[in-house]
Amino acid sequence: MKFAAILVLGSLAVGSAARADQPGPDWMPMEQVKAKVMESGYSEVTKLEADDGQWEGEGVKNGQKMEFHADPKTGAIVREKPDR
Repeated sequence: MKFAAILVLGSLAVGSAARADQPGPDWMPMEQVKAKVMESGYSEVTKLEADDGQWEGEGVKNGQKMEFHADPKTGAIVREKPDR
């Protein structure tokens, strides 16, 4: 019995980890977020995905590779740091 419970819980954990986050129905579309990010000084957006309730991405700003998080509804950058 314990083995069956462990097996079920293990498969649930693996299944949820393998599933990618999806943008919400009221989120700004990805292309509009890219445009907003470019307007804020990025010369290139190399990655953009929905993750943990926000847009998360990578790009180039002032010649430096950066990581950023953007608000899902406005596309405004809420956090950024150099990519390491």
